[in-house]
Formats: sequence, C-alpha cells, structure tokens
Amino acid sequence: MALNDTAIRNSKPKATPYKLSDGGGLFLLVNTNGSRWWRYSYRFDGKQKTISLGVYPDVSLKDARAKHAEARKTLAQGVNPSVDRKLEKAARIEDGKNSFEFLARDWVATQLKRLTQSHRDRTLKRFELYLFPWIGNQPIKSIKAPDLLECLRRIQKLNKLETAHRTLQATGQVFRYAVQQGLAPRDITADLRGAIPATTVKHMASLTEPDQVADLLKAIEGFTGGLIVQHALKLAPLVFVRPGELRRAKWADIDLKSAEWKYQVSKTKTEHIVPLSKQALAIFNALHPVSGNREFVFPGAHDPKKPMSDAAINAALKRLGYDTQNDITGHGFRAMARTILHERLNYDPLIIEQQLAHKVPDALGAAYNRTKFLAQRKLMMQHWADYLDALRLGLNVVAIKGKVA
Repeated sequence: MALNDTAIRNSKPKATPYKLSDGGGLFLLVNTNGSRWWRYSYRFDGKQKTISLGVYPDVSLKDARAKHAEARKTLAQGVNPSVDRKLEKAARIEDGKNSFEFLARDWVATQLKRLTQSHRDRTLKRFELYLFPWIGNQPIKSIKAPDLLECLRRIQKLNKLETAHRTLQATGQVFRYAVQQGLAPRDITADLRGAIPATTVKHMASLTEPDQVADLLKAIEGFTGGLIVQHALKLAPLVFVRPGELRRAKWADIDLKSAEWKYQVSKTKTEHIVPLSKQALAIFNALHPVSGNREFVFPGAHDPKKPMSDAAINAALKRLGYDTQNDITGHGFRAMARTILHERLNYDPLIIEQQLAHKVPDALGAAYNRTKFLAQRKLMMQHWADYLDALRLGLNVVAIKGKVA
C-alpha cells in the first residue's frame, strides 16, 4: 500500500527503527530519535543495495518518488544508482572548483598578488557585487556572452559605465586564466566589444596656470595639519609621482646620498628613478628623524606599520579650500608638471614622459629604461623645484631651460 502525507506525519519513533513502504523498493525509515530518512532498496549484480534519497520533510513524498523513479531508470539501463550518484557528486564538486567565482577568486589571489591590496580588494568587490550573485556558481565553460552582458547591463543602468568596463576587462582576464588551464574553450568577453557605451574621459582636476600654482603652493606652505601629511603635501608637486607611490614610499628605496628615489612603478611594473631636487631632499631629511626607523616614509596615523591613507592628500587639499573634483587632486600634480614643464619651461615631452614613468617607446621601439635621459631629468627636476619656489615666493620667473631668475 502506497504512503500518503498523513501517514508520514503521524509516524512516531519506536523502540527500534521501522520502515514505511511506498512500493518498488522505496521506503521511509523512521529512527528511534524521530528522524525520517528516505531509502531505496534494490538488487544489482545479484547483491542487495540501499541508497539514501534524503530526509523528510526536507525531501517531500513527491520529491522522494521523483528521485526513486530516476534511480530505477538508471538501474534499468544497467547502471548502479549508487555509483551513478557518486559520479554526479564528484561532478558537482568539480564544477564548483571550475565555477566562475572559484576561478575569479583564485585569479585575484594568484595573478594580482604583485599589485596593491586596495587594487585587489576593488577588483574582487566588483565581482562580488555585480557578477557572483548571477553567474558565480556556474562552471566557467558554460557561461555565454549574453549571460555576462546581462550582468554588465545592470551596472550600466546604475550609470556606472567605467565600472562596467573595468568589470568586463577583469572578467576577460579571468576567462583567459581559465583558458590557460584548459577550463574554458575561449574568452567570451571578446564577443562583447562595443556592447557597453564608451565612457567619457574625465581628466584628473589640475591647475596649470602659474598664478594658480603660486596660490596653491602658498596654501600648502601654510598647511597646519599633521606633520606626515604636511610633508607629503609639500613633496607631491616636487616629485609628481602617482599618489599611491607617494604614500607607499619606503625608506629602503630612498638614497639620500645620491639624491635618488628608486622604486617599481605599480601601474607598469617597471623600475623607475626619481632624481631628488635639493628641495625634495630637504623634505626627506626632515622626515628621517620622524619615520626613518619605520618601513614607510609616510606611515599611517592609526597604524604606523601601514602607509598613510590614500585619502590623506585629497583631504588635506580640501582643508585648504580646494575642490578635488574641479580644482586639484593628488593625481593632478602630474598634469600640472607635464603641462608647465613643456609649455612654460620648454622641456622635451619625451623627457617629461620618461619622468612620469609612462611607457613611451622611442623611434626604434626600445622598451622603457629607467636610466634613460637621467642626466637631463636631474637637471629638469632641480629646475622644476626652483621654478616652484620662485612662484611660491612671488619672484620673477623666465622660461629658459635650466634657469630661474
């Protein structure tokens, strides 16, 4: 006699386990502790076998019968349902290891380990917010371009075009990582080129007129915030490195005797040299008694074992009354130097780009070389520092290379 829901609900535990049969080998095992397990008993190769089909009420009578029918179908094909289920479980585990989320996290951990922690966190955050909830648990080989595009469209509807493009770019790298391991046939992101509208290029806010720069330098000179931020703010226009490279400057990379700062550029992974002007050197010398016993030149206020906050420079500029969206940002010192060095001080753009640590191959296609134009760059950096001093002090300046009058 077949089971019904009422009979199952009314089943009570006894001194010993007992079975409630549903026919065809399917039964409900009622244990002494009250738990109720679905079982399917069958014969295979002349031997009695039993497999579990789940726990009631998580698996209802209807669900148990569906699983029972599937197992009987497998048995009719000459396959042991127990072995078949083990293979399915192994396949599910394997699919989990080959899922987009698993591979994306693995890619961030292994392939981005040379980048900053903040960069890795931002990349992973995009995956967690915009991709994992929808395609994270899918085997990467099964994800189609329309599946990914649907996720990117969600980002686009939030008016975050740049985020959509960055997410697509990172996803492409994950797919190529999977292709290299034989886990995906190809990089599907190639099919989505042009699917998301291009972003409008927004340049970092900067000041490029001498009178504006003069006002900024005077404001910086009068900054009364913390000593570490104060010195970082004064150094920023002198060296015009990327803000992340400034705040993560390490004493091990500063050679006070040769007046050089050598480090690896975070963006291009190339070795770079910043010749230090007398003014820049004076700032490092002033800071050495303060932080010279630590790893970072500009240690964090809350944890001196870590570098200064990435928001510190912009926060200081805001305190000085500057709008970091429209006037000047920590990154804007680079545009300021590039423009004035070329337009006012007549320096060759190739020399300027080299000092900015941009990868600009020469006519022969030579790769970036950290010592290229080094002699000229040393002169330029000192001239630049002298020019800024002259602006700050209100002295007359002339656009003659290497001279400030």
